[in-house]
Amino acid sequence: MRVLGVDPGLTRCGVGVVDGSVGRPLTMVHVGVVRTPAELDVARRLVQLEQGLDAAIAEHRPDVVAVERVFSQNNVSTVMGTAQASAIAMVCAARRGIPVHLHTPSEVKAAVTGSGRADKAQVTAMVTRLLRLDTAPKPADAADALALAICHVWRGGAGDRLAAAVAKSRATGGAVRVVR
Repeated sequence: MRVLGVDPGLTRCGVGVVDGSVGRPLTMVHVGVVRTPAELDVARRLVQLEQGLDAAIAEHRPDVVAVERVFSQNNVSTVMGTAQASAIAMVCAARRGIPVHLHTPSEVKAAVTGSGRADKAQVTAMVTRLLRLDTAPKPADAADALALAICHVWRGGAGDRLAAAVAKSRATGGAVRVVR
């Protein structure tokens, strides 16, 4: 599975592409940041962001796009920019028929480090280790995008297989039995 992770931001939007599957080594395909100048008006910044994300999707052809779910913060302008960037990522993927999955920051941290309360340094260290990189991806937005992709490979892949099994069972008239 190839996953394009997006750490949404209006000034710096992290983009990371990872190949992998549950139980197999992960491979980093690409990491980068789409930047937009703060002096531009928001509409033009969103267009630049859309162009950068669309180019990444066209080049790397992911099976899935994983985007960080926007969560409430005290700073409304930061939340707005993050939400707008997140929407652009979702539109770029949807336009090409690519499934989009949202993951919360704590879900990503827990998947990558084992703790939903991990700090950025711990996430970056584990991303570097899991992908067997010589140097840590920088800036933190790039590392966070890779962490999102890793999270989806490990957690989203299982959810996708379960959803496919349920859909297949319903299509064939079979009963779905969940064993706990």
